[in-house]
Amino acid sequence: MRPTGRLHLGHYHGVLKNWVELQHEYECFFFVADWHALTTHYEDPTIIPESVWDMVIDWLAAGINQGEAQLFIQSRVPEHAELHLLLSMITPLGWLERVPSYKDQQEKLKERDLATYGFLGYPLLQAADILIYKAGLVPVGEDQVAHVELTREVARRFNHLFGREPGFEAMANQARKKMGKKAAKLYNRYRRAYQEQGDHEALEAAQALLEGQQNITVNDRERLFGYLEGMGRQFLPEPQPLLTRASKMPGLDGQKMSKSYGNTIALRDPPELVEKAIRTMPTDTNRVRRNDPGDPGRCPVWQFHEVYSTEKVKRWADEGCRSAGIGCIDCKQPVIDAVLQELAPIQERAREFEEQPELVRNIIAEGNEEARDVAQETMEEVRNAMSLNYR
Repeated sequence: MRPTGRLHLGHYHGVLKNWVELQHEYECFFFVADWHALTTHYEDPTIIPESVWDMVIDWLAAGINQGEAQLFIQSRVPEHAELHLLLSMITPLGWLERVPSYKDQQEKLKERDLATYGFLGYPLLQAADILIYKAGLVPVGEDQVAHVELTREVARRFNHLFGREPGFEAMANQARKKMGKKAAKLYNRYRRAYQEQGDHEALEAAQALLEGQQNITVNDRERLFGYLEGMGRQFLPEPQPLLTRASKMPGLDGQKMSKSYGNTIALRDPPELVEKAIRTMPTDTNRVRRNDPGDPGRCPVWQFHEVYSTEKVKRWADEGCRSAGIGCIDCKQPVIDAVLQELAPIQERAREFEEQPELVRNIIAEGNEEARDVAQETMEEVRNAMSLNYR
């Protein structure tokens, strides 16, 4: 996540709640993308440091647990930059120019000069962020799927160019024998079905078989993945997108909640500010007077009910609005109560971390070290593959 300062309810419902669930199911790497922030805010980087720590506190307060996931800062793991540089040597320029967000963001951010290599190359830096941890799944929204596909193409090209180790086939056959007779025989059958008949179900079955093997090393598994598809060793596995639920959290004006629209409720906004923000939300413009009937479909407050209210409360609000049986202030009260109830435990945890800044820094320092250990292992393999290890 790019460090944009304190997070709001849109971040919480769109990303953080999902991360909290994922950290219990997978080995997760969550990092502050401070280099990515420079692609659009390079002219004034002074806002980044404070934004980093504000964001990390909000992560921890929302339930991201350093004992369950790796939390770190991108620039504290310089191997990201090294892999980005090496991948840039093999990535065709056209691949970057066709990424949908490249022209889209330039159009949206016309006031900024984005005619820089950093902006053009940021999808490749994203690819390095993913590939350096050999990620299997990347949690993204639909608008980010193209970035994961670029990552897959880059990994495929790297493996094609550098995956043919000397004696690769002999090493793959040795690895296959370590699987045991039954598993090796099954692997052979799946490999033949895929290579001779294009059977993709056989390919998936073989990949699942390899994932479950305990008798082979990680390097052997990568060789067998490549051998399966008639390629070389898969130094960089191709990740898959893990589509996340789109956030239904609206802004105070009914648009998407965004700082640029000035329609947010921050996770650490004091209760009185939250209450005032919701009480002054716009409502159906047809309800000029208290006894005018309204239409919930035209009212931003109703979108909050959709997120926070029970079916019973929604029926009450819908009927009361259409019949003018309740006023807009009455309608807003259950939303105020629900938002404050959701924010209370988050704000309590945030206060604890605010009072212990050294604890927050230590959590990130430990995460930096652990992430870097993994990144260094990958870079050792990448350098070997590209003949850059001199001995």
